[in-house]
Amino acid sequence: MAQVVEQQTQSQIRHAANNTISVMEQEQGDPQDEKSMNRETGMRRYFRVDISTQYADMLLLTCCLVSGLMDSTIYEGNTIFVGLGGSNGKQTSKPYGWAKSLTSITCFVFGSFFFSRFSRLLGPLRRTTFIASFLLQSLFILVTAAIIQAGVVQGTMDLIPDDIDWNQELAIALLSFQSAGQIVGSRVLSLSEIPTVVVTSVLCDFASDPEIARPLTRNVKRNRRILAFFCILAGAVAGGWLTRVTGRMQVALWVAGGIKMSVAVAWLFWPERSREVVVV
Repeated sequence: MAQVVEQQTQSQIRHAANNTISVMEQEQGDPQDEKSMNRETGMRRYFRVDISTQYADMLLLTCCLVSGLMDSTIYEGNTIFVGLGGSNGKQTSKPYGWAKSLTSITCFVFGSFFFSRFSRLLGPLRRTTFIASFLLQSLFILVTAAIIQAGVVQGTMDLIPDDIDWNQELAIALLSFQSAGQIVGSRVLSLSEIPTVVVTSVLCDFASDPEIARPLTRNVKRNRRILAFFCILAGAVAGGWLTRVTGRMQVALWVAGGIKMSVAVAWLFWPERSREVVVV
């Protein structure tokens, strides 16, 4: 009888030990699953962190070059023609030229509204925000180049009408909408001295700077304005040369889209913002 009781006790002990081991294994989990979860958490954190604003002016200056390339095409409107078109109408050789400018201004306003809200929704300085924003901008440029390449919009210089081809409104709308993303980005990065799209604003701020004559290392904002102007100018000259040599507008847009795509990729590897340690 005692032997039977002893066997039952040993069986219960073994059963309890097995249950304990099973519980411990469940709590520890599979090492591979744990590594996978840690990797996933690390990736999520990487894309959700805020990027550093240090040296971000280099990427905005690259965007100035992109703006110059696009300005060399006929698909960027000019605000003054809205007023001239409305006042002169049929007396000008381009009675509908003002429509390009009106489309450009309207789409730029909508683009500013979209990108600013988009930035606030995802987080202004979040890595994901900048990657998505500049990726979208580059896609708009590349889509514009593609529809011109496909003949939906006329891109051959000798065949472009003097006044307006209403299909051009599509290209103007896409380019104007995406360009708003650049200036929104400069505001988020607190680099308003590089608006990237308005050369007259850059020149005004440069000329009105009360510290314009300070040494090179003592006025960083002035230096950025000068570089922004020359980057836009260089882009416009390069785009004009490409258009003249090839006779096609879309070439400059393909180059501009590729450069802006590289900016989007650069945000992917940009360092994160360091956290300030407050000593009490």
